[in-house]
Amino acid sequence: MTSLIRQPPLLFPATARHTATVIFIHGLGDTGHGWASAVENWRRRQRLDEVKFILPHAPHIPITCNWGMKMPGWYDIHTIDGNAESLRKNEDEAGILISQAYIHGLIQREIDAGIPAERIVVGGFSQGGAMSIFAGLTSKVKLAGIVALSSYLVLSLKFAELVPKPQVNQDTPIFMAHGDSDPVVNTQLGKKSYELLKEMGYKPTMKIYPDMGHSACLEELDDVEAFLRQRLPALGKEEKPEL
Repeated sequence: MTSLIRQPPLLFPATARHTATVIFIHGLGDTGHGWASAVENWRRRQRLDEVKFILPHAPHIPITCNWGMKMPGWYDIHTIDGNAESLRKNEDEAGILISQAYIHGLIQREIDAGIPAERIVVGGFSQGGAMSIFAGLTSKVKLAGIVALSSYLVLSLKFAELVPKPQVNQDTPIFMAHGDSDPVVNTQLGKKSYELLKEMGYKPTMKIYPDMGHSACLEELDDVEAFLRQRLPALGKEEKPEL
């Protein structure tokens, strides 16, 4: 496989002392810029001032359901018809694992820069949300939380065997959200993924938004902000030791 060409992520530095990081991953065919307005809206409210946002860009890869044409994607998808079995069939395990390693690298870079793993949230939309669940729960460091919007559990049939032991993120809160009219990632697939995670002992919550398709809405973005504020509370100014 030829090496993937990756653009550096879009970065939004913390506006106060940097004590936490959110890595938010876009969906198929999009770029990190597609979620910049949501991040800018959160920043304007000044409730997440200590948070740095990282919006990575997926590499351009051939997408089977796009007649093999290249587009930004975290892994290949054979069909987009909202059907659970169609999405599970011919899952691109190799592509998923490559993206998993990349996301784990972004997490490690933040840790190396001095941010504790328990002050890092991984989240995303659609394919990006699917990667957030997968990369988050298979991380070897305990994260603050996971956000998965309009997404689902990838490699669900063998997920348990892909999680490293010990399962450090068994109790990590997962915020899942889905529109009830999603024609791309069927709402039932989102609900089924939520149930599977619960059955495996994880800690997901799920909210369904009426009349929302495969998109986001203001109420949902407010709920994500509330989750981030809960999981990444401000620590305030660093106290200087007395001389």
